[in-house]
Amino acid sequence: MENPEQRDQDKTLICDPTQINATQENEKIIEWEDFGHELARLWSLTSALKEANEKKLNLQEKLQYFIQVKTESLTRLNELEEMRERLVARKVMMGNMSTRCKVATEDAKKQEKMLSAELRSWLVAGTSLSVARKRLQESNRTLNEKRGYIKLKNMQRKLRARQQYMISQVSLLYPVKSLVGPAQEEELESYPSSSTLGNSSVSKPINCGTLTILGLHLTMRPFTKMSFFTDKKEVQKSATALGYVAHAVSLIASYLQVPLRYPLRLGGSCSYVNDNVPPAGPTTLDLSWKTPLSATVKPVEFPLFLKGQDTTRAAYAIFLLSKDIEQLLNFIGEDSLGPRHLVANLKELLRCVQSSEFIDTS
Repeated sequence: MENPEQRDQDKTLICDPTQINATQENEKIIEWEDFGHELARLWSLTSALKEANEKKLNLQEKLQYFIQVKTESLTRLNELEEMRERLVARKVMMGNMSTRCKVATEDAKKQEKMLSAELRSWLVAGTSLSVARKRLQESNRTLNEKRGYIKLKNMQRKLRARQQYMISQVSLLYPVKSLVGPAQEEELESYPSSSTLGNSSVSKPINCGTLTILGLHLTMRPFTKMSFFTDKKEVQKSATALGYVAHAVSLIASYLQVPLRYPLRLGGSCSYVNDNVPPAGPTTLDLSWKTPLSATVKPVEFPLFLKGQDTTRAAYAIFLLSKDIEQLLNFIGEDSLGPRHLVANLKELLRCVQSSEFIDTS
């Protein structure tokens, strides 16, 4: 079938005389004898062209195949690279997990050691508790008998008598007296007051301004109105008197075996009172049961003197010292006269301890 383009080209050659002349000039006249050779040559050329076209098609197919294989190879390489990156990430993650596992193992070993130590301590405490329980049962059996109860009462009386004797020595060391007149003094026992330990008697009101300890009068005036014109000797005498009271309270508490709520740091006329202030951070409920009290409480010292100190802190120190005396009074079953009556409360404490009812109290 004739190609349309070839047909148009033939029409152009027929219509254009110049092209017809050029075609006639390019035409080659072949003799009949050479026509066979030319026909054979053209046939061989056609065969060669056909083979070349077939090779070209084969090469195109192979090239297309190679391109496809290359594309697939690049895709596989990309996938392998992604897999390698994921593998590296997995290795890093496994390394981190291994490190965490080692740390957790070490922590578990430490916890195991701590728990084993606590278990041993609990076992020892349990053994001690069982021994103490046996002793308590034996003591109860002994006390259930009449002789055991009498023996216990006698031991308590002896202990009370010993405490009374030691505290009487404190009253001799730091005598608390009440000034009646300009030159007259009455001893401590001359002013009886109401007591819950024995029979109540009519008591005289105690004027705290007339009481002295070891001959020194304690006045609160410098602690309330401190100024430049305040008598320095009066301030020093008040500090010395407070030192005497603090020492006497410390001795009485040790003899009665009462731990003071506000501990004292004795220093003569430069003594201090400690107030255990709780920390401002976590609350008491947040504190661990294993945390000792000394680690959770911060003691604050308040001076029992005015030299170089704030009057408010010194007045608060006197208040805390009065609360310590009130604690001792409550321990023996007496009531305090009030936080303002410091020396009067000490006098009442000494009087109650030296009374006969103190020994008979069970």
